Amino acid sequence: MNRSEFIIVTAIILFVAFCMGWFANWLIHRFTHVLKGDIGELERMAQELHEAEETRDQAITYLQEREAELTNQLAQTEAELAAAMDGLRDARHEAEELRAYIEKIHQR
Repeated sequence: MNRSEFIIVTAIILFVAFCMGWFANWLIHRFTHVLKGDIGELERMAQELHEAEETRDQAITYLQEREAELTNQLAQTEAELAAAMDGLRDARHEAEELRAYIEKIHQR
C-alpha cells in the first residue's frame, strides 16, 4: 500500500465516520424533537391540572368548614338535649312529689 492509497482509505474511513455521526445526530434530534403543537397540548394539560387542583383545594376547604359547622351544631344540640333531659328529670321528680303530697292529703 503506497502513500496515496493510504490517504484515500483514511479519507474514506473518516468520511464514513462523519456520515454515521451526522446520521446518528439526525436520528437523536428527530426522536427527541418536541413539536409546537405538543408543547401547546402540554401547556393546556398543565393549566387544566392547575385548575383541577384549585377546585380540589376549594372543595377540601368547603368540606372542612362544613364539618366544623356540623360539629358545632351537634355540640349545641347535645347541650340542648342534656338541658331538656335535666328539665324533664326535675319535672318528673316534682310531679312525683306532688302526687305523694296529694295522696298524703287524701289519706287524712
